[in-house]
This record gives sequence, structure tokens and C-alpha cells, in this order.
Amino acid sequence: MTVHLIKLCVGAESLDDLAQWQSKRLAERRKKKLPPVLQHVTRMTPKRADELLDGGSLYWIIKGQIAARQRLVALKAVQKDGKPHCALVYEPKLIPVLRRHHRPFQGWRYFDPKDVPPDVRDIRAGNLPEKLTLELAELGLL
Repeated sequence: MTVHLIKLCVGAESLDDLAQWQSKRLAERRKKKLPPVLQHVTRMTPKRADELLDGGSLYWIIKGQIAARQRLVALKAVQKDGKPHCALVYEPKLIPVLRRHHRPFQGWRYFDPKDVPPDVRDIRAGNLPEKLTLELAELGLL
């Protein structure tokens, strides 16, 4: 059974902000002749790796709203300051989802597939300015 992860996107003010940050990160890696992969390094290694890599995604919470997801492609053991960590490797494609409020928490959590918001497929909903989309989601209209 596929499961997902959900995580706060600390520092990003908007989905555009996250996309720009990730583009810069990929450009930096290319410049350093490193593989152009996006990853988030976390202290804890998910125990349900097989379920996560079976189509799972990393869902981002921006400003209290579940805003987007990126498909997970690998979990890598890495060292940070001499301690074991885990790199969550995900696809560069940011997929907007129908926004929904989510309370803050620390770290990451497993996100059950039955709880995930649907991807934004409606062209009209996808073309709304992000500020308006946020306001409509807060009012429960999206």
C-alpha cells in the first residue's frame, strides 16, 4: 500500500517561492557538477520506505495550507555532522493540490492516501493568482 509524507515548508511564503528556491538549488548543483536532484535531509529515516517508494509523494504545507506535492524517488542514507541522516529524494515537478488547512507540527509525518487532497487539474483553478487561491481556500470555497 502506498503512503505519503507531509512536511512543513519552512521559509517559503508561497508555492512560487518554493519553486524558485528549488530551481536555484538545481542550478547550484549543476554548476558544482553534482547530479541535479532535489532532496531534503532529515534526522529520522522513514521505516515504511517500500510503501513510500511505491508511488508516494512528499506533500508541502506552506503558510498553514497543504499546497503541493512532489513524487518521492529515493531514500538515501547520508551523514551530517558525523551523524546518520536520511535524504528524501524527490522529483523536481511541483504538483499543486487543492489547498486545505493543516496544523503545524515538527519534522515529517506519514500521510495516509485517503487523507490527501486531490491534484489541481482544473485549468481555471490552476490559473488563479496564488494569493486569491489562498484566500478562497481559507474561506472554504476551494
